[in-house]
This record gives sequence, structure tokens and C-alpha cells, in this order.
Amino acid sequence: MTITQPDLSVFETLESEVRSYCRGWPTVFDRAQGSRMYDEDGHEYLDFFAGAGSLNYGHNNPVLKRALIDYIERDGVTHGLDMSTTAKRAFLESFQNTILRPRDLPYKVMFPGPTGTNAVEAALKLARKVKGRESIVSFTNAFHGMSLGSLAVTGNSFKRAGAGIPLVHGTPMPFDNYLDGKTPDFIWFERLLEDSGSGLNQPAAVIVETVQGEGGINVARAEWLRQLADVCKRWDMLLIVDDIQMGCGRTGGFFSFEEAGIVPDIVTVSKSISGYGLPFALTLFKPELDVWEPGEHNGTFRGNNPAFVTAAAALDAYWADGQMEKQTLARGEQVEQALKAIRAEHPGETVEYRGRGLVWGLEFRDKERAGKVAHRAFELGLLIETSGPESEVVKLLPALTITQEELDEGLRTLARAVRETA
Repeated sequence: MTITQPDLSVFETLESEVRSYCRGWPTVFDRAQGSRMYDEDGHEYLDFFAGAGSLNYGHNNPVLKRALIDYIERDGVTHGLDMSTTAKRAFLESFQNTILRPRDLPYKVMFPGPTGTNAVEAALKLARKVKGRESIVSFTNAFHGMSLGSLAVTGNSFKRAGAGIPLVHGTPMPFDNYLDGKTPDFIWFERLLEDSGSGLNQPAAVIVETVQGEGGINVARAEWLRQLADVCKRWDMLLIVDDIQMGCGRTGGFFSFEEAGIVPDIVTVSKSISGYGLPFALTLFKPELDVWEPGEHNGTFRGNNPAFVTAAAALDAYWADGQMEKQTLARGEQVEQALKAIRAEHPGETVEYRGRGLVWGLEFRDKERAGKVAHRAFELGLLIETSGPESEVVKLLPALTITQEELDEGLRTLARAVRETA
């Protein structure tokens, strides 16, 4: 695909140097529909990025768009803080009836600020308030957000350095298979808990991603997650599952922890909960943990009513009959087979492929290769990003609504990009 040099002058002169994704995709996007994006010159791109997991149902999903347009046209409430509105009621009823009750999950629903990191901040504050302790345990290569509390439980040194101050009250432990299976699970963690001289203050909670997205698509085994839940129970620590990127069906079930058969004390949800890319976040927790005072954690945009509308429409359209989970798992098998073929074609250049549902990663021995593959893929009309501590993993995050044909097209383009960067 031939790409003419776009006019990026206003972005480069006026916008902060902090911008990132636009550097890897140097074009000006104009419109998007489903799994396709188009730049202002009409070039078409197949999207295997999906708004970093915020667009599980694709761009401008027609069902959600219609619900949103109808709501706006009738002058539905746009901004409501935490006031009761018909849009909020419709979402809560749909969420309870479609998601919580069928899974026998007793959670109370909290609307923090409309971002993932705010949902995490609320979870950490609540855990500390309930237990009366400060320490939080996280895991190697974890990513939980860019505000200070979330950064304190994030592993990436580059992101942590941006805080500019010490990040305290967080202790990292080895994630599943971090030690290549050479050490029994949780032996170090439990030894520290047992030893009054270890220097580890009794934690209030443990926060974990079942699949580490930014950390390199590191997949925790169901057995490991069950053991972690047991450790938390025995040592009086709350278990927080950060489902911001891996929830809303990304791994198959609506919640990524369903496969393990555990019930976390607190769950954070954001990104695709609105269904349409609108800012929206939830902090879910067991009823006995609801010890908040009114207004103790708030935010001006915690009541994003247009997001309530699209979220309810997404739940009703895609989660009432159980078909979305089956389709996602089937699409996941399609991705796995394609990555298996790429690995077989390039055994000395690739380390492994790994994933669940429709989140997958392909790791390269040459840590700069993943970036080269992503760049070549962009030239060929495919949007993919990299992840991992050294950006050594090509990350695939297509919309859950992607067709088999689109998925196959993107996987063929990926295979070509790997071949052409050898």
C-alpha cells in the first residue's frame, strides 16, 4: 500500500511529546466501522488493536450507535454525576440480569471516574479502608494504570519512573511461570508472610491480571489463580482482579476469572464495558466490603450516561444468549493455528506464542523484531501493537465481532510482515 506523507504539522508542533501510538501509525485517521479504519486519504486498515481493548464490538457498532443516537435525539441526560437517571437504571438492571445473576456473583457496583486507573485507585483505597493496612501485593510485569496508586502496583520501570516520586506500599511477587517452573508456586510469597522478620507488612490485598496484556500476554493458569485465591483467603487478604483489558469477553467468558472458578473480592472493569469506546469504569466488590462514606471517592464524570446507554445495548445484544463466548473461543482457535504456523516457519526467530480467547502474543528472540513487524504490518494495512517489558511481543487484540474472513486476512498479513522483516 502506497501512503502519501500526511500533514502532521499541527500534531508535531502543538501536541505534547508524550503522544505514542501516532508515532507507530503515522497517518491521520478519519473514520472507522467494524474492524476497519480509514485515513483521510482513503487508505484502509484492518484493526487488530481495537482501541487497546476498548472496542470489543468494533468501531461504530450499528446496534450501539442506534441506541446512542436515539438517546441523544430525545435529549436524554448527558451529564449526571452520580444522580439517579433512567439510563443508569437501565444499565444496572441489564448488568444484574445478564451478567451478575447468571454467574451467581453478588457484587455491588461502584462508578468511579470513567477510566481504568481510577477503578484501580478505588479498589486499592477500598481494600486499605476495609483491612486497615497499607501494603498491596502485585506481580512482576503487571500493569494497572498510570496514576500514582496504580503505578505503585505496576511493574514496568519506564512507566514507574514517570511518577517522579517514590512509589511505596506495593510489593511485587513472581507471576505464574516467572521462574520458569523451577520453583513451586507461592513458596516465596508464603515464606515472607510466615516470617515476622521478612520485612513484608501484612498486605491488605493482592491485585492480579489473569492475562497480563501490557506485560507481554502472560497467561496465568487456572490452577495458579485458584492457589492465589486460597493464599488470600488463608492470610486474610482481599483478592482484586484487574479485568480492565481482559474482561467484557476478551478471553471468552465475560469475566476472565470465570475459567478458574474463583470469585474475587474486588473486580475492576473499564475499556469495553461501554461497548462503544466511551469512557466508563466499574469497581465491583462483595456487599460486605461496601464501607464507603457518601462522596468518599467521587469524580465529576463518574455518571457517563451515554456510556450507560451503549453499555446496556451491548449487554442485551451480545451477552443474553451465550453465543459471544462460543464465537470468541472459536476465533481464538483460528488465531492459535495461524501463530503455530508462523512459529513453525520461523523457529529460530520466535520464542513462543501465547494467549486466550482473542488476546494473543508472538514473542521474538530479537527484541527489536516485534516493532519492525508492527511497522511492516502498518505498511501492509494492519494495525497491531507490541507489548512486554522490552516491546518484544507482537500483540493481537482484534474485535470480538470480527468475521472469520477478516481474521484470516489479518493473520495472513501478519505472517507476511514476519516474513518480510526476516
